[in-house]
Amino acid sequence: MARPIVSCLRLFSLLMFFGAVVSNDRLPPLQPPQQDPSYLKFMFNAIELPSEDYYDYIIVGGGTAGCPLAATLSHKYKVLVLERGGVAYGEPNLMNREGFLTTLMEADAFVSPAQAFTSEDGVPNARGRVLGGSSAINAGFYSRADPEFYHKSGVHWDLKVVNQSYEWVERAIVFRPELKNWQSAIRDGLLEAGVDPYNGFSLDHLVGTKIGGSTFDKTGKRHTAADLLRYAKPSNIKVAVYATVERVLLASSSAREGSRQSAIGVVYRDRHGRYHHAMVRKQGEVILSAGAIGSPQLLLLSGIGPRPYLSSWGIPVAHHLPHVGQYLYDNPRNGISIVTPIPLEHSLIQVVGITESGAYIEAASNVIPFTSPPHSIFIRTPSAPLYLPVATLMEKIIGPLSCGSLRLASTDVRVSPIVRFNYFQNRVDLERCVNGTRKIGDVLRSRSLKDFKFRNWFGDHDFRFVGPALPVDQSNQHQMEDFCRRTVSTIWHYHGGCVVGKVVDGDFRVLGIDGLRVVDGSAIGVSPGTNPQATILMLGR
Repeated sequence: MARPIVSCLRLFSLLMFFGAVVSNDRLPPLQPPQQDPSYLKFMFNAIELPSEDYYDYIIVGGGTAGCPLAATLSHKYKVLVLERGGVAYGEPNLMNREGFLTTLMEADAFVSPAQAFTSEDGVPNARGRVLGGSSAINAGFYSRADPEFYHKSGVHWDLKVVNQSYEWVERAIVFRPELKNWQSAIRDGLLEAGVDPYNGFSLDHLVGTKIGGSTFDKTGKRHTAADLLRYAKPSNIKVAVYATVERVLLASSSAREGSRQSAIGVVYRDRHGRYHHAMVRKQGEVILSAGAIGSPQLLLLSGIGPRPYLSSWGIPVAHHLPHVGQYLYDNPRNGISIVTPIPLEHSLIQVVGITESGAYIEAASNVIPFTSPPHSIFIRTPSAPLYLPVATLMEKIIGPLSCGSLRLASTDVRVSPIVRFNYFQNRVDLERCVNGTRKIGDVLRSRSLKDFKFRNWFGDHDFRFVGPALPVDQSNQHQMEDFCRRTVSTIWHYHGGCVVGKVVDGDFRVLGIDGLRVVDGSAIGVSPGTNPQATILMLGR
């Protein structure tokens, strides 16, 4: 009987940021029909585009950075956006909170909006493959970068423009969430545990406990980076979906040997397998915004990377750039899940505790389905599904300092590369995890969480854990480190692979190549705070 429960709850642990399974009495009220988004007027299936065309800017990836970038450039230039996936609009599983779990459960290798992959560390992960990118499948939490990030990133920031860009994004797609029972209890428990002061609702990165922004509105509708295309100049932009870019086209500036290479366009395929060439005009640029997995992969497939490695794959070397695919990071997540004796709201990340010990504390709650074994003797199969209220409390470390790498699994761009993140390779990361998990223990012991305990046979009250509980002796360093290593999972905040100073310069230009930039999370070597979504949206703008 335990096995089906465990398998369901393992699935919840993996997908708690992405999804919710809802019983009929929890569906949101029907909303009046909404006007189609304006970007549909300049969006095309790639099969409709000519075999060759010219643009000022070609943006590869219509995701969290690519959409605001395209909207901005279109006011002065002719822009093409090439997105390998389809459109989230009109798909209830993508655009509403209640469809998250279904979206992730239906992930496949080649066509689903969420592309699943597992790192060599054995940790399941996912990446967006849809217009809007991972902003169309994530938890929706929105919080600006830690001010220290701007000093550490190596990027040439104009902080006035940074703040204006955040505001540009926030006017369109950011909302204040309404806290219900679990999120309210976590807020109060964090304050009891000493994660203070209380900063109320704020979009800024502030030490203490706060309510952050959300890209879900009060009806539960998701707003994504694609919504920022409303700001585009329609006559200057085309957005092509189901357009899989295979490589960047490069040419030498002269016939002289060793002359500098320039990006002159891209080759992409449509759903029918037909090839197209999108070319840049004089002074134009190709900009990769395919994310921390896609952008380094495309550079390698285009012959930009370590010479010996590319040669081993038979890829002609256009430019030796040894750090492509290196300095890849993922912030490890650890935490606990409990079944509760009281009903729970469906909530993703709304409250965050920003500690001074290197960890962020966050929470989620959901209702997940329970099914009995198909041939159970003692349990009669119910006629309607049963649901269990499950709450999760987790920590994410800052940084991290441990880094990994990416390498090709195939010369087919549709196949996800092989990734290793080397979680906790650096002991500072492990110490931060121990600090964070101990803080989770402090929150669990707070008065604010007493209503989420069950009464046992002896009249005491305790939690009913799903999966591993925290060690009983949380002062035992060895046991806490073992817990961190055993229970590590991802919070989907991976970044790097085309890091500033190693692959691109402070203006995101690929080192040694003209007319080619990388503008997305792959250029960032340090996580910008509790959640990178706000920073990547700002970066695109």
